[in-house]
Amino acid sequence: MGLIDFIKSNRISKLLSRYLSTRVVFMLDLFLSTLSSFIVILLAGKSLESVDGSIFPILLWCCGALVFYAVGSHVTHSYRIIIRHSTLNDMGKIFISVLIKELLFVVFCIILRDGYGIFVNFLIIISDLLVTFIVLLAVRILMIAVYDYIRDHSDERQNSMKILVYGTSDKSIATLTRLDNSPHYKVVGFIGTDIAERDVRISDYRIYHFDDQQSFNDTVIKLGLGGILFTSETDAQNEQDGLIQMASETSVKILMVPSIDEVNGSNLLHYRVRQVKIEDLLGRPEIEISLKEIKENFRDRVIMVTGAAGSIGSELCRQLAGYGLKQLVLFDNAETPMHNIRLELEDTFKGLNFVPVIGDVRNTKRLDFVFRKYRPSVVFHAAAYKHVPLMEENPCEAVMVNVVGSKKVADKCLEYGVDMMVMISTDKAVNPTNIMGCSKRLAEIYVQSLGLALSEGKVKGHTKFVTTRFGNVLGSNGSVIPRFHAQIERGGPVTVTDPRINRYFMTIPEACRLVMEAATISKGNQIVVFDMGKPVKIVDLARRMIELSGFVPDKDIKIVFTGLRPGEKLYEEVLSTTENTDPTSHDRIRVARVRQYDYDEANAVMDQLKIYAREVEIPDMVKLMKQTVPEFISNNSRFEVYDQPKS
Repeated sequence: MGLIDFIKSNRISKLLSRYLSTRVVFMLDLFLSTLSSFIVILLAGKSLESVDGSIFPILLWCCGALVFYAVGSHVTHSYRIIIRHSTLNDMGKIFISVLIKELLFVVFCIILRDGYGIFVNFLIIISDLLVTFIVLLAVRILMIAVYDYIRDHSDERQNSMKILVYGTSDKSIATLTRLDNSPHYKVVGFIGTDIAERDVRISDYRIYHFDDQQSFNDTVIKLGLGGILFTSETDAQNEQDGLIQMASETSVKILMVPSIDEVNGSNLLHYRVRQVKIEDLLGRPEIEISLKEIKENFRDRVIMVTGAAGSIGSELCRQLAGYGLKQLVLFDNAETPMHNIRLELEDTFKGLNFVPVIGDVRNTKRLDFVFRKYRPSVVFHAAAYKHVPLMEENPCEAVMVNVVGSKKVADKCLEYGVDMMVMISTDKAVNPTNIMGCSKRLAEIYVQSLGLALSEGKVKGHTKFVTTRFGNVLGSNGSVIPRFHAQIERGGPVTVTDPRINRYFMTIPEACRLVMEAATISKGNQIVVFDMGKPVKIVDLARRMIELSGFVPDKDIKIVFTGLRPGEKLYEEVLSTTENTDPTSHDRIRVARVRQYDYDEANAVMDQLKIYAREVEIPDMVKLMKQTVPEFISNNSRFEVYDQPKS
């Protein structure tokens, strides 16, 4: 095999992935340092004609160079530096190693009192310092150059995707370093956002600017560009109608450096590049929360999460796990998802004291056992049935879980002296048009009426009840985004119910942070709502997901409109406006103004609903739901016949 073939072969990749051992680097440095000193003293001896043919002074000088540099190298640990990743700071350590060597030579010359004289010795030592440092530096630069040449001409590197890194921030430049040895991606430049950077280079990488689609296409062809890498979600969001749109017209992939929320594992941050997800483009700047106050609020406490294996519940567990809890109790009836979150917590949070409990919020005895045994001081109630069409078809189960189950959890919180219960609700509880939304509104009514009875002294206890409302969470189990992904992978069509339909979206970690913030700042007996930002048209969401997958909407993959499903709204309610809410200390959290219900009346309604649901008396149950929540007007549903006549 010839040299060129060897360089291009996969064998070279294995060699390049290895580092020289510290012992080899140490021996190499000693050899180079001694060789440099030998050259210097040999030239000095010849020019002064003072060696007189004797090799003893040269040997003595070389031995000194060997020992003195060994001392300097051990002081700075310069031999532990990985040569291919050397920085200016590393070069400084090498210089200090050489400087220590020369200082020891000064002491050496003073002790020996050799015949060269102070001035000559000074010149020799300065020469030795410069020559040694230059030789060590030159050899390292040569090794890096050879390494880069071999790496860049290997088959693996030649076949890697050529990418441009977006932006010139410190994070973007750091990304260049992190990807320098990647077998999958090869950085060929940066994309600048400032016109003043047009003729500037970073580490010999050009900064590109694109004025229009044609200039972008020309660059793609010229560079053989395969992808654009964003290092922040904010940059991707700002460019979704610009650079990302340009890229969607070509075969260029949009890539993303993952955020810290996506990092798995206990202590290792695996630096993986992934394709941009629709969640990246729909998100907003990171929410500022009072992390110190939240940690203090939950530290050394027993926290229980119902629905702990679901999308919201599991993320709550992940975030709570880092807050120094005394114990985390996970409660859910889904065996396999519970098993998965258990394994994740065991791998990720080694010191966490947690217990997974299989149970159902409809089972009073099981709830009583958990509260009695573990005595939680804070309960996050996330267990619920959430899918609108499914609950429209199974209304009794929606009432049993969302209404009766929530009542049982709230009652147990009161009975066992829980400090706070935080119930997770939904925007669909506002002016509900379906069974699911109404069932969540009924749960809100009971929890709030119980809190009101506590404050008025009608019921004994001290539990604070807080309800949180928010809209759709991105990527939750069974939501529209995973469904669209699956349809795109199958080659389409992507099904949208109506071209006008829109929804508010929030990321799961974002929603959970706001839930914990609300639990920290709420005074209790409140329904707090979150600022969901701007609504997104679902058809636009579908088109963008198709484009991010590298296809052309309505050409490669069709979008088909199927009509509204039973109980589905065209437009979700705006949760937080100044007309229907009051402010809190957090600008993204407000308190909803809602009608208050008497506890005794609410309790009687819940008991009657439980009877109807158990006996599957659907008409009587739905009628009672609509009487209790007069704003519940069914939409595109068989239950429209039970709507209260408009006066």
